Amino acid sequence: MSKLKGLYSHQKNTQQKHTQHKALFLDRDGVINVDHGYVGHYDNFDYVEGIFDVVKMYALAKYKIVIVTNQSGIARGRYTEADFHVLMDRVKQDFADKGVPEVAVYFCPHHVEGSVAEYAINCACRKPKPGMLLQASQELGIALTDSVLIGDSWRDIEAAHAAGLKKSIYFSENAIPAGATIEGVRKVQSLQRLTAIE
Repeated sequence: MSKLKGLYSHQKNTQQKHTQHKALFLDRDGVINVDHGYVGHYDNFDYVEGIFDVVKMYALAKYKIVIVTNQSGIARGRYTEADFHVLMDRVKQDFADKGVPEVAVYFCPHHVEGSVAEYAINCACRKPKPGMLLQASQELGIALTDSVLIGDSWRDIEAAHAAGLKKSIYFSENAIPAGATIEGVRKVQSLQRLTAIE
């Protein structure tokens, strides 16, 4: 498995590794920000209505906030890892300004059809594979079975299921795929509907 990219500043210690925290996992494009397609810079980053209220609700309930995002735009040469870091530093500051000071970010820069050779690989972190969630669990002491994911793509839900999460929120206007067998999925079309912890 390729090494994932964690942008979370934290001190690792023995006590933390043995502590099991709940987490709210969030896809980025389409959940945190409007998905304009390959968003790599802050001037094209528009927040989805209601996202700050939802995240703050979970943070106040002692959930760790963890963004897990596929970023094939890096592999495709649309923007660089450095661009992504600059953007996400701004996003983390925006969350801090809204009362959520700790947000962890894990991203997958890979895509097998990428034009940048070092990223054009078949990795273990690109959703629907669970690699980012598993790494976050290990590094941040997260109890996956007690955690929740919000995603706008069914591959987000599949990644959560593969990682062992029992609850997911499918934030989409699309129907749940025919024949889907994953349990514990709530479908919503507006984040304002999320007024209580799942």
